[in-house]
Amino acid sequence: MRRSDREITDSSEILSIINDCKVIWLAMLDEQGLPYIVPLNFGCRFEVGAFTFYCHSAKEGRKIDLLRRDPRVAFELDCRGELETADRACGYGYYYASVTGSGTAEFLEGEEKLDGLSALMRHMAGREDRFTEEQARGVAVLAIRVRSLSAKAKRH
Repeated sequence: MRRSDREITDSSEILSIINDCKVIWLAMLDEQGLPYIVPLNFGCRFEVGAFTFYCHSAKEGRKIDLLRRDPRVAFELDCRGELETADRACGYGYYYASVTGSGTAEFLEGEEKLDGLSALMRHMAGREDRFTEEQARGVAVLAIRVRSLSAKAKRH
C-alpha cells in the first residue's frame, strides 16, 4: 500500500468500517475477461480470523451466469465520505474509509443460506430475522469467502 499512514490492520477497526458501509461493489470477469461490477447490499461475518460477506440476488441473470462460470471476485466498500475544502483547488481532498479485497463466491443452500439472509438483515436493518426455506426459495444467496483484504482511511 503506497499510503501506509492510512492503512488499517486492526480487525475491530476494519469491522467498524464494514459496519458503516451499506453497499459492496462486487467485480467479476465477463465472457471476454473484462471486469463487470455490480453494487449489492450485504451482510458480514468475522469468525476465526476470516471475513465472509453475504449477498442475495435473483436466481438468474448475468451476474449469476458469470459467477457460476468463474467464482473469483474482487470487492470494494467505502463510507464516511466527506469533502475536505481549502482556499485553493489543490488543497482539496476527501475523507473516507474503504475496504478492498478478493475472494471466491459460493452459492449457499440449506441452513447456511438461511444464516446468510439473517446476516444480511442484521447488517442492513439491525434486525434478528430468521428465514424459512420457503422464504429463501426465491433468491440466490452468495457467500464471498475473503482471501485477501485491506483497509484504509483518510481521517480528519
